Amino acid sequence: MGFEPKIIAFCCNWCSYAAADLAGTARMQYPHNVRIIRVMCSGMVHPELVLDALAHGADGVLVLGCHLGECHYQDGNQKALARSAVITELLEDFSYETERYEISWLSSSEPDRLVKAFTDMTERIRKMGQVDRP
Repeated sequence: MGFEPKIIAFCCNWCSYAAADLAGTARMQYPHNVRIIRVMCSGMVHPELVLDALAHGADGVLVLGCHLGECHYQDGNQKALARSAVITELLEDFSYETERYEISWLSSSEPDRLVKAFTDMTERIRKMGQVDRP
């Protein structure tokens, strides 16, 4: 069958996690290798969490939050966006390919965008192969 990547998806409670719930009730298919971790807000995903996920077995990490300007915590997704630049720098510092990380925005009524994000990340990581760990 080949390499099946392990993907961690940090999903905000109000939008992307709700979209995942809607995808499930609509019986939409997405890759089985994505593990969802619900967080109250994408702004709560500290860069260390991304690095820890990659260091402990994940091959890719997604952060999915509310559309910019629509955060339930006012500016949490703006914080997540600012942290995204830091995460990218840290990935380079720790010799991880930056393509192993992605941040994206969607609403609770967009399960199709969630499925596409999961599928696109899985396909990209499958082509890249497993993370080289020490």
